[in-house]
Amino acid sequence: MKVGMVGLDTSHCVAFAKLLSGSGSDYSIPGVDLVAAYPGGSELFSLSRDRVKGYTDELRTTYGVTICDSIEDVVTDVDAVLLESVDGRQHLEQFRKLAVGKPVYIDKPITVTTAETRELMRLAESTGTPVMSCSSLRFAAGITDLVHEGELVVSCEAFGPAAVLPDYPGLFWYGIHSAEMLFALMGTGCRSVQGLPYDTCDVLVSEWSDGRIGVMRGTRFGENAFGCVVHSTGGVRVGLAADTPPFYYLLLKEIVRFFETGISPVKLEETYEIIAFLQAADQSKSHGGAIAYLDPL
Repeated sequence: MKVGMVGLDTSHCVAFAKLLSGSGSDYSIPGVDLVAAYPGGSELFSLSRDRVKGYTDELRTTYGVTICDSIEDVVTDVDAVLLESVDGRQHLEQFRKLAVGKPVYIDKPITVTTAETRELMRLAESTGTPVMSCSSLRFAAGITDLVHEGELVVSCEAFGPAAVLPDYPGLFWYGIHSAEMLFALMGTGCRSVQGLPYDTCDVLVSEWSDGRIGVMRGTRFGENAFGCVVHSTGGVRVGLAADTPPFYYLLLKEIVRFFETGISPVKLEETYEIIAFLQAADQSKSHGGAIAYLDPL
């Protein structure tokens, strides 16, 4: 399988290239070749603008990836595409050029507004382009085994680092990781959220349509641990996301399976709800913690 990549402005690009090449790692994904890439980059976001050249040079020189002049050049000669641009504000416009029927993985966040996510979903359906988008944390060891088959999660608290940056919207930068874990365990059906901002963390208290309660705690303590506390019909369990196997390896295994089948393990309706959740949380925070309702699909 030949894979292309768009957006060379995140460490994910090198992590995926290393896993696909099998070089210097105990973990590798056989049978998939990263053959072409388009650098992209966002002038709106410093963590994109200042990193794209370095990652582009590394993929070219270390991993032998052909660097293309356009997105169209990438998508023409590959079987599937990794859309890795770190600025989610670019994703919809980039996807317009990628939506040709070949599977596309869009690194989180899929977009940063519900309106753009709805439009991207519409384009995916009208062009027959399979789409998968998620964080690696939902597949992390230590998280996936917190709920056993047949159990109902009554309540869950997901936590992890959630830096707020001056040139990126709200909690979409790192808070989305904890949001992904919360929804992976709770499922869809969130109706409202109350965002409570503090200097050292953001606390998001959310209510599901069936009365269940979910909590997301985005921390700024200096610690980088991700984890969850789950109250289910099977008991109370606590887990931290483990580094081994690597997050990206577990995610890439799921992505490759998606590329092969065209069926995403994460439904786009759930991905949409995560975006709606973070959007409503920012609205709540900006209004002093007032309850905000999710924008329905």
